[in-house]
Amino acid sequence: MNKIRKGDQVILNTGKDKGKQGTVISILDSGHVVVEGLNLVKKHAKANPMKGIAGGIIAKEMPLDISNVALFNSATQKGDRVGFKTLDDGRKIRVFKSNGEAVDA
Repeated sequence: MNKIRKGDQVILNTGKDKGKQGTVISILDSGHVVVEGLNLVKKHAKANPMKGIAGGIIAKEMPLDISNVALFNSATQKGDRVGFKTLDDGRKIRVFKSNGEAVDA
């Protein structure tokens, strides 16, 4: 079970976009995450009329290391660490370390 999942609201801890928030688009096997609107780079794309790709300079999200993002806690309005807790019925849920609230509603 991963501490950060696809669709989570995260905040960036380091880098040029430090303090900005975004939603996790995908998680890569190598311990990296792609976050919507963060770590944008300019990429020069060659046109390919056969595939319908227009040429030019495009902005693209690049992967970030998973250690550089923290799950956003709406109660404290800050990034927070995540732990796990087992409920009485045997389910395992994610909880915030600062206040013990469940991440998944």
